[in-house]
Amino acid sequence: MTATPGEAPRPLRVVIADDQASVREGLVLLLGGLPDIEVVGAAADGQQALELVASREPDAILLDLHMPVLDGLGATRRLAAEHPGVAVVVLTTYADDSSVLDALHAGARSYLTKDADRADIARALQAAAGGLTVLDPRVHDLLLQAASAPARPAAEEAPGPPPDGLTQREVEILSLIARGLTNPEIAAQLFLSNHTIKTHINRIFAKTGSRDRAAAIGYAHRHHLG
Repeated sequence: MTATPGEAPRPLRVVIADDQASVREGLVLLLGGLPDIEVVGAAADGQQALELVASREPDAILLDLHMPVLDGLGATRRLAAEHPGVAVVVLTTYADDSSVLDALHAGARSYLTKDADRADIARALQAAAGGLTVLDPRVHDLLLQAASAPARPAAEEAPGPPPDGLTQREVEILSLIARGLTNPEIAAQLFLSNHTIKTHINRIFAKTGSRDRAAAIGYAHRHHLG
């Protein structure tokens, strides 16, 4: 995607995976017509997607969650383990909290629903390949609602040390991440420097096994830390 001076940027190489032929072919036509994207393969299931990623070495993959042979979640886990440099962008009909969190926990970098337009999908692919997370507005709202849901009754809470060796300060910062705050906003709220917040977040990612903020939000929700 980078280029030497005087050269045009290399198009983003993308694999598309969807079991519905009409959807798959439509995405190939839509994205293939963009000058900054090159569709290098299209798969009908998760296993084919893995094989194409191994042979075509794309920068990103756009995949559905519900596919035969190997579904999107299984494919995402395999991709995260075997091809960590390939950005996974989920494009699916489902926007329920279980599907979203499962996909982000499996290693998806971005999550879109199928009403996203071509420009939205292209932006999400480019951003994900650059290490950023893009969430469909409905998905983002869903995660914020989950993070701000009322606390469980006291009888269900079993107070104890934070999981995975997190400190109380790290838990505090993780909860603010889950509420959608940016690094500068967290720094201002806790009266800490941006550098200190970045250091804490790097430690949080390492302890929770999170590759990015989306995965950390999923972790916070699963452990009721939001």
